[in-house]
Amino acid sequence: MRSFKYSCKPKIISELDPSFRPIALANAKYLEAVMKSDHPEPVTIAIERDQGIQSIYKTFVFNDSQNQFGSNAFYIERLVKSLLWIKGGWKIIFGGPKSVGEYLKQIYKKNGLLEFDRAFMSRIYEKDFVVEVTTSDQIKESNETSKPLGRHLDGYRIGFDAGGSDRKVSAVIDGVPIYSEEVIWHPKLQEDPNYHYQGILESMKTAASKMPRVEAIGVSAAGVYINNRVMAASLFIKVPEDLFDIHVKDMFKNIAKEFGDVPIVVANDGDVTALAGSMSLEANQVLGIAMGTSQAAGYVDQKGNITGWLNELAFVPVDYHINAQVDEWSLDFGCGVKYFSQDAVIKLARYGNLEIDPSLSPAEKLKHIQYLLGKGNEIAKQIFDTIGIYLGYSIAYYADFYDINKILILGRVTSGEGGLHIIKNAKQVLETEFPKLAKQIQLTLPDEKNRRVGQSVAAASLPIIKDRK
Repeated sequence: MRSFKYSCKPKIISELDPSFRPIALANAKYLEAVMKSDHPEPVTIAIERDQGIQSIYKTFVFNDSQNQFGSNAFYIERLVKSLLWIKGGWKIIFGGPKSVGEYLKQIYKKNGLLEFDRAFMSRIYEKDFVVEVTTSDQIKESNETSKPLGRHLDGYRIGFDAGGSDRKVSAVIDGVPIYSEEVIWHPKLQEDPNYHYQGILESMKTAASKMPRVEAIGVSAAGVYINNRVMAASLFIKVPEDLFDIHVKDMFKNIAKEFGDVPIVVANDGDVTALAGSMSLEANQVLGIAMGTSQAAGYVDQKGNITGWLNELAFVPVDYHINAQVDEWSLDFGCGVKYFSQDAVIKLARYGNLEIDPSLSPAEKLKHIQYLLGKGNEIAKQIFDTIGIYLGYSIAYYADFYDINKILILGRVTSGEGGLHIIKNAKQVLETEFPKLAKQIQLTLPDEKNRRVGQSVAAASLPIIKDRK
């Protein structure tokens, strides 16, 4: 089921990607048709993660009598995928038409259509992935929880942000960064985990040399981290599985021992992005989106807490067009990584026939396109305008899952003029297509300094320093 007859053209169309078909518009059109049909059928979806926590989502589909199985299956398949990567979980409990539930079982079985998703969730939650089919009224209510993250500013701290193209580190004393640096590296190309270990250690030692002592280390990195252990991370994508288990899972814990076994907290970079936004804006209900090597996201709720969700928007669909670009890792189409990252910039440069030296690394290609933007290149401008269009429509979809007042946009892709073009076009989409959301949600960019190093400073606030002398 890879096409959806309810897909429709947006009002604001990108010159570089006119085939873009936003999910928010298509789902709204589908649900309008469902609710006008005879006897729309209620659906309840539960996604269960660790400790029995369940996230609940309720919607409707066509009754089987309407002969709309293909549309139902596509809508639910994309919705469940979104829920999995936003909330995280090892079990899907589907309460709805049995035909759709059986379809979910097929695509999530071993070596099925969504094998990457199944295997990923099984690995990080260390449980066999399960799809259960029941009726909507048999699924209990959500038992979601949230917990505080960071905001500890006392003492001598190192904040480290592990990006796919550069690593950033800050030395922070009582909440004030006294030193920050960025170092280009290429972790996604390296099979030897010692490359990662030594690179991280070198940056941290540089920061440590700027302070009398180190009392805590906070780490922001793409991936899934449980109890400061690396469960899955694209930074180590080339590391063989046997070496990963031996040398990567406890890498950050081992690095902390190099500094006297000081407290260390490792968090997903998306959550740290949201934390940085919440701290700088002095606000909650913040969705942070970092556009760099990939797309990272995090969310701070109305209490100022994190939810424990995965928030892996890189794998959440945003485009329903059948020929949308396929992500090389997940082998799925139309997902965020190809719309909100340096990959998106390079993709759009190709669509615009913008010549770029193929020998350059992805980070260097991005930097070159940003340089061209500064020189007034029209294709470069259209690239960042298009990412803004993508973002505006995708925010409308994200708002189905997050209660958002503010969105903070960070990451290398947003540096310089590009970030301003992204924000401008995203706001235009919201004002044109989703005026209610336009009034509710404020999009913001941090200043240039915080945009590039704010992540590592926020990371420094993650650990609690106990028993200070």
